[in-house]
Amino acid sequence: MSKPSVVVLDYGIGNVHSAVRALEAAGAEVELTHDRTTVLEADGLFVPGVGAFAAVMEALNALKINELIDKRLVAGRAVMGICVGQQVLFEKGLEHGLETEGLGQLPGTVELLDAPQLPHIGWNTVEAAKGSKLFEGIENERFYFVHSYGVRNWELEAIGSFIPPKVTWTEYGTKFVSALEVGPLSATQFHPEKSGPAGIKLLTNWLNTF
Repeated sequence: MSKPSVVVLDYGIGNVHSAVRALEAAGAEVELTHDRTTVLEADGLFVPGVGAFAAVMEALNALKINELIDKRLVAGRAVMGICVGQQVLFEKGLEHGLETEGLGQLPGTVELLDAPQLPHIGWNTVEAAKGSKLFEGIENERFYFVHSYGVRNWELEAIGSFIPPKVTWTEYGTKFVSALEVGPLSATQFHPEKSGPAGIKLLTNWLNTF
C-alpha cells in the first residue's frame, strides 16, 4: 500500500522542515514545494504559518494560493492549515491596528486574544468537537501553542442540509478556536509538529481522512 502524498506549501514563511519531518513520521510521502501542479495533484496540502497575518497573506497572495486551495476544496481534496495557516483561512485579521483580508474560506475575524498575558506559549488542553476525526484517540491530550491572536466566539449553525464545521476550543483567558474540521478542510491553531506523540497521532488521523 502506497503512502499518501502530502505537499507542505513552501512560500517562504513557516516552520516547514519540522512539519515535513512530523508528516513523514505520521506516514506520509512529503514534498516541500509551491509548484502549482504538484500542489493540486497531492493527496493532501499542508499550509504552515508563523508570524504576522499580513506578512503571511502577502506571501500567499504573491503565489495565488487562494486559487489552489479553492480548486482543491471544490474537488473534495484535503487541505490543512496550522497556526497562522489556520488564521488566514478566515475572512480577515486584525493585528496592530491593521485589518488584512484573509483567504476567506471561513467567515470570521482573527483578533487579539483576551488574556492576562500574551503571547500564549506552551502546552494546553483542547475541548475536542463531538465526532472529531482529528482528535480521535487523543481527546484528552495537550498540544503546543505559540500565538497572541485567534478566532473567538465563533460558530456556524446548521441550516437545512448544511452541516456546520466541527469546532474544537481551547481556553486561555477566554475561549478561542483551536481546531476546525469542515469537509476536506482541517486546521489547528496549535503546532502538531511540536506537540510530540499526540501531534503525530493527530497528523496520522488527518492522513487517514483521505
